[in-house]
Amino acid sequence: TYLEAGADIVTTNTFNATRMSMADYALEPWVVEINREAARLAREAADVAEAADGQPRYVLGSLGPTTRTASLSPDVNDPGARKIGFRQLADDYLVAARALVVGGADWLAIETIFDTLNAKAAIFAIEALWDELGYRLPLLVSGTITDASGRTLNGQTVAAFWNTVRHASPFAVGLNCALGGEQLRPYAEELGRLADTHLSFYPNAGLPNAFGGYDETPEQGAAVLGGMAHDGTVNIVGGCCGTGPAHVRANKEIVSGLKPRTIPDVPHKTRLAGLDALDIDEDSLFVNIGERTNVTGSRKFARLIAEGDYETAVDIARGQVENGAQVVDINMDEGMLD
Repeated sequence: TYLEAGADIVTTNTFNATRMSMADYALEPWVVEINREAARLAREAADVAEAADGQPRYVLGSLGPTTRTASLSPDVNDPGARKIGFRQLADDYLVAARALVVGGADWLAIETIFDTLNAKAAIFAIEALWDELGYRLPLLVSGTITDASGRTLNGQTVAAFWNTVRHASPFAVGLNCALGGEQLRPYAEELGRLADTHLSFYPNAGLPNAFGGYDETPEQGAAVLGGMAHDGTVNIVGGCCGTGPAHVRANKEIVSGLKPRTIPDVPHKTRLAGLDALDIDEDSLFVNIGERTNVTGSRKFARLIAEGDYETAVDIARGQVENGAQVVDINMDEGMLD
C-alpha cells in the first residue's frame, strides 16, 4: 500500500464523488455516504500505519474538478451555453466537503483544476463549511496544465491561476496530473516563485502510451522530484495517474533529508486575473479601466441586462478591451435588478 511505501499523506478515492458527477450513474443519493466512508476508511488505514511506526499520517479529502465546466461552453455554436452554474457547483461541493470532514479527513484538496471557475465554486463552498463548523482545516488547491502552452484548459496562465485562488489562503498550492514531471516542472517552479504558501507537486508518471498506460519508472519520476527538492523549490511531492507504491517509495528515498522550499516573501500588490495576470503596484504604468459595463452609469448596458440580451452586453465589454481597457468594471448595483 501507499502508506507502507512511506506516504505521509493519502487521498480519499472521492475524486468524482460529487452529485453532478455521480448523476451520470444515478448515484446522487449515495454521495454523502461515499465521501464519509471513503474518509473514514482512509483514516483507519492511516491510524494503523501511525501505530506501527509512530509517524503521523494525514488523510486528504479529494474534491475533483467534476464532469462539468462552469466557464466553457459544451456547444461550439453557443458560447454562452453551460451545463452547470456556479451556485449548483458550490452546493454540490459543500455536500461532498462536509461528508469528507465528518468522515475524518484531516484536510481538503481541490485538485486537478482545469476550470478555475469550478475551483472558485469549491472555495466558496469550503468557506461556507468553515463558517458552519466554526473551525478551519488545511486546504490544498492544485491546478493542472493541459498542454505545452502552459495554460489550464480554460486558458489561464500559472500566474493568473494563482491570482484567482490566492484569496482562499490555502495551506498549499500546486500542480498535478496532465503531463509528466519533466514537462510540468517549469510551471510548478514558476508557481513556487509567485505563491507565498507551500508548494505541492504530484505529476503523472509521464504521458500515457497508446494503450492508456504509463511507462515512466519510479526512478525516472523520482529523479525529477528529487531535483526539485535538491534545489529547494518544492514542499510536498507525490504522484498522480500511473504512479503506484513503488513510485512513492522512490520519491520518499530521494527527498529524505533534503530541506523543503522556503516560502518566499512576496511583495504586496493588487493582483488581478483574467486569462493572464495583471499585477498593479506603485511602479506600474497607467491602468485603463473600462466603465461602460455599469447598469447605473450606462442606460444602454442597463437596458441590455434588464432585457436579458447578454450577448450584446458582452459586446460592450469586448469593445472596451479592444479600445485599451486592461480591467473591466462590471457593476450590477441597482436595487431593482435581480
